[in-house]
Amino acid sequence: MTSTANREPAWYAARIACLREFMTEARYDLFRRTVAGRTRYLTVLAENMYHGQNAAALIRHCEAFGVQRLHTVETLCRFEPNTAIARGTEQWVDVVRHRSTADALAALKAEGYRIVATTPHRGDHTPETFDVAAGPFALVFGTEHAGISDEVIAAADEFLRIPMCGMVESLNVSASAAILIYMLSERVRLTVPGWRMDDDAQAEVLYRWMTTSVRDAAAILEKQFPEK
Repeated sequence: MTSTANREPAWYAARIACLREFMTEARYDLFRRTVAGRTRYLTVLAENMYHGQNAAALIRHCEAFGVQRLHTVETLCRFEPNTAIARGTEQWVDVVRHRSTADALAALKAEGYRIVATTPHRGDHTPETFDVAAGPFALVFGTEHAGISDEVIAAADEFLRIPMCGMVESLNVSASAAILIYMLSERVRLTVPGWRMDDDAQAEVLYRWMTTSVRDAAAILEKQFPEK
């Protein structure tokens, strides 16, 4: 199926209406409610995450808390979520792969994102004090042992840490991501106007989800909307 980016609203509306005939009302309503709760105001960047379990957990956290895009840097290893842990959630989250950390940071900054590095070694902000309303932001999570790279530290606009009360210095990347994505996405929804994707973006995502869910969607659409 060809790319659906930058189509006219009427293009999506016609195809969504067509595919809706092949779904139950309950399934369609679930999709519609879910996409209406999605955000791109907050995004995530995973830098060389090599454990499939953590990659899968990060996908699940994004899906569970309504973060539609997850960016990856894969210069050292492929981002490959463990399918047994992801349990299909990878089909509902858009993964944007970058060739290098520099490429990822440049792309995110060009889209207006603040680069927020997660590290226990810098104390700029906690999840409670971070200003979610100051503009869109990208949470950067590093490798399982080394953490974020020096390149990310140099480029970061702000730093975020989870305060510890015990002897341990930090949590593992999966646990840290779950806490931060949940807390910050909740604060975004409560305090930031316009956190939702716009109508056109919602339609594009809904259409892609429906093509994934409807059996033989490509053939159905080709018959109903033949290429000229």
